[in-house]
Amino acid sequence: MAGAESTPAAERTADGVRRMFDRVAPRYDLANTVFSLGQDRDWRQAAARAAGLASGQWAVDVACGTGALTRELAASAPGAMVLGLDFSWEMVRRAPRAEAAYLVGDALRLPLRDSSVDVVTIAFGLRNLPEPGRGLLEFRRVLRPGGRLVVCEFSQPVAPVLRGVYRRYLTRLLPVAARRLTSDPEAYQYLARSIGAWPDQAGLAAWLQQAGFTEVAWRDLTGGIVALHRATARRPAGSR
Repeated sequence: MAGAESTPAAERTADGVRRMFDRVAPRYDLANTVFSLGQDRDWRQAAARAAGLASGQWAVDVACGTGALTRELAASAPGAMVLGLDFSWEMVRRAPRAEAAYLVGDALRLPLRDSSVDVVTIAFGLRNLPEPGRGLLEFRRVLRPGGRLVVCEFSQPVAPVLRGVYRRYLTRLLPVAARRLTSDPEAYQYLARSIGAWPDQAGLAAWLQQAGFTEVAWRDLTGGIVALHRATARRPAGSR
């Protein structure tokens, strides 16, 4: 996938990113709520609804962190089997175990059989993979034909005025807030850089298509600050 690895995440080693998330884990949920002005839960609830998970189906929430989206998925479909997976042990050990199972693992080498799950979700994690293109191919591998992928990720605001305000927030206000609220402000400077280098809505949709997904569509949340992409794993030729 041309361009799919040319992000700041590719400039860091997987171990470096893992250590960064281990460090921010203790205040990760609080920081998300504060920095998103309380909208982070709404974004994850929208992702869970978009997944369309049903009772009896299997879902894996990749880069699950402390399990915020994992819990929303489980709550959206009682009777579904939901697995949260993240490569940071410090994140995973803080995830409540009541609603879902959790596992420490690598998004680029999912410990799942081919065509074994109905839904794959990833919220604010694709951008942090060392090779996002490989991640998309791995998600397609584990999805059953016709299975659904939902990607919730920071994107590009659609209104020029909002783009300017958002850029100033990322480059000026966010670093100041991170210094006051977290023990690792550099991690949030990385966040701002990675968002700035990430493709827009149409660009990410093109990556999904290049990875072999069909029925690719997206919906803007909060004016495009976040975009919710939904795609379907390709069915075998001739199937219905």
